[in-house]
Amino acid sequence: MRPETTNPDQGIRIRAIDHVVLRTEDPEAMVAFYRDVLGCQVERELPEIGLIQLRAGASLIDIVPVDSELGRKGGGPPDPRGRNLDHLCLQVEGMDEGTLSHWLVEHGIEGVEFERRYGALGFGPSVYVEDPDGNTVELKL
Repeated sequence: MRPETTNPDQGIRIRAIDHVVLRTEDPEAMVAFYRDVLGCQVERELPEIGLIQLRAGASLIDIVPVDSELGRKGGGPPDPRGRNLDHLCLQVEGMDEGTLSHWLVEHGIEGVEFERRYGALGFGPSVYVEDPDGNTVELKL
């Protein structure tokens, strides 16, 4: 469903997250996490510039190796003491807390604890997990 046209005097209205770019030293591990654990599908790869794009619902997650053309533009590799991303929140459909918790544990993710948090669709349960580079991913039900 497309939003109605915005009057320029009203300012910009954001509809959804379009994409997030994650720089990494281990693109294979990152793709495996977002594909195999979170169910995102690889949509497009441009190895000549260092870009792997995964479909996350209506949004994209871009994985960029730090030693690629695109990755070098961002400086050094991600560092747990100075991350370039606080967290990424993905809305999850068709699962309850038990099902999602079981899925995460099956994929080696320990300490799954849900909390009631506010997001784009209001309050609801969510859980924080970490990807292979230590980026925090919030999964919101």
